[in-house]
Amino acid sequence: MDVQGTVAEGFEPVRDAFVRNFRERGERGAAVAVHRHGHKVVDLWAGTRDVDGHEPWAVDTAQIVRSVTKGVASAVVLLLHQRGQIDLDAPVGTYWPEFKAAGKDRVLVRHLLSHRGGLPVLDHPLTPERALDGVSGPAAMAAQAPAWAPGTDHGYHPQSFSWLIAELVRRVTGRTIGRWVAEEIARPLGLDFWIGLPPEEAHRVGRIGKLPELQGHPGVTLRPKRSVADAYRDPGSLTRRAFGVIDPLPDENGSAYRAAELPASNGISTARAVARFYASLIGPVDGGPRLFAPATLTLARTEESAGPDRVLMVPTRFSLGFMLHGAACPLLGPGSFGYPGRGGSLGFADPESGVSFGYVTNGLRGGVTADIRGQAMIRAVRSAL
Repeated sequence: MDVQGTVAEGFEPVRDAFVRNFRERGERGAAVAVHRHGHKVVDLWAGTRDVDGHEPWAVDTAQIVRSVTKGVASAVVLLLHQRGQIDLDAPVGTYWPEFKAAGKDRVLVRHLLSHRGGLPVLDHPLTPERALDGVSGPAAMAAQAPAWAPGTDHGYHPQSFSWLIAELVRRVTGRTIGRWVAEEIARPLGLDFWIGLPPEEAHRVGRIGKLPELQGHPGVTLRPKRSVADAYRDPGSLTRRAFGVIDPLPDENGSAYRAAELPASNGISTARAVARFYASLIGPVDGGPRLFAPATLTLARTEESAGPDRVLMVPTRFSLGFMLHGAACPLLGPGSFGYPGRGGSLGFADPESGVSFGYVTNGLRGGVTADIRGQAMIRAVRSAL
């Protein structure tokens, strides 16, 4: 395996684990980056830029990172709160009056960030064209009645999070969330990260696709719990409906999908951009700006939701905006916060160790929260500390 990039002394186990992902775990193309106390200690890439191709992954190759995008989108809301523009305890309808319909007048901003709003599904799923137009999704969410009493329980909002957060940000700032991220986060930090890919960057983005599931590999659960499997099969379950709010599924490699702004799922990034973003949340990065004030960082890592997840059907933990370390999503340690992307990509920060982490892959597997490749990398980082 021809691995490119650099590893600081002491972090060689991360390179070894990265190589094993290709040799033993079926990886096709990927990159990993790690910062420690604001300085880059790992920056590696290997394989092919397209999951179904042969062109090598380049130093600047980017990929769709799916729900890793949620972490950046959540940071936007927390930064607006930090600047005094959003009250986390205010009803969403304060900023978005149409949202008050159908019993949602008591849905608070904090409920959206912690997956407690009861809005993971749509009674009438959207076509890909309507899902991407920036108007139909928010309108559908404004008309939708909650699936449970807001604030009383939690369940992952895999795709509806896009329209909820994007419209909240637009109402507060007058800017789309993609533009806000570009101007307030990506540009100041020098990140190759986009929600809404500019046409001039399209040549850098590889194709994602499914990998064969591993069989008989240590640490791989071949059969999920029956309750989880049944939920994904049942067309009437919250699980199936939440992952099916766009029907049919869009072409994630298509130019229309990449150009749209879906802050739950279609961010496009390099691994080093993900790691640098999370590094900026917990401290200064190579002399650059620190995004989160200490009080905001506390919000990002303090448990807001915990227990059985009504959508994922396993116990999950969320803060105001991030998934937290736990059995369903093991990160580096108890204080870690971040977001996995369904299929394999991952980003998080661990304030105690000063570590931030980004893993980007073009090969997707079925898991939502804990892919074996990312878990191998986390173990390697832990061993290097």
